[in-house]
Amino acid sequence: MAPGTHFAFGTHPEHGFVAAPAATMPAHVGAWFLTREQFEPVPGHPALFRLTEPGRDGARRARQAVNDLRALGYTVDADLRLDPGSPSRSARPARSHALSERRARLAQAAAVRSPQHRATPPTTAPATQPIPPKPAYAPTVHLHTGRSR
Repeated sequence: MAPGTHFAFGTHPEHGFVAAPAATMPAHVGAWFLTREQFEPVPGHPALFRLTEPGRDGARRARQAVNDLRALGYTVDADLRLDPGSPSRSARPARSHALSERRARLAQAAAVRSPQHRATPPTTAPATQPIPPKPAYAPTVHLHTGRSR
């Protein structure tokens, strides 16, 4: 295992897809991560873990485990078959970022005022209505006392 590597993934003729944490990593931490990724300890080999049910889409699940551990910031060595970042492995052709580029262009266009819709400054002041003057007298209001006859 290369220095600075946290996990190593590969294939074993007897155990199928296997993984091993680095010797520098605490054993319980490596075991915790690998069991969460559906690996189980191999009896008789304390530092080796095998994928549970390797016949159930084992290669994809092992690649996903490599990808998950890398996403968490760990350095992972893997066989070419199990390395999702390998340039030789291309399950799908790489998509360009055309959609995100198009959205960026649309957002930029939306933020700029169109030259077709120029704002023309008003030539005359807007028409205003004068406020009527306040009356000099107070209106008379008759209040009922609350009693009825």
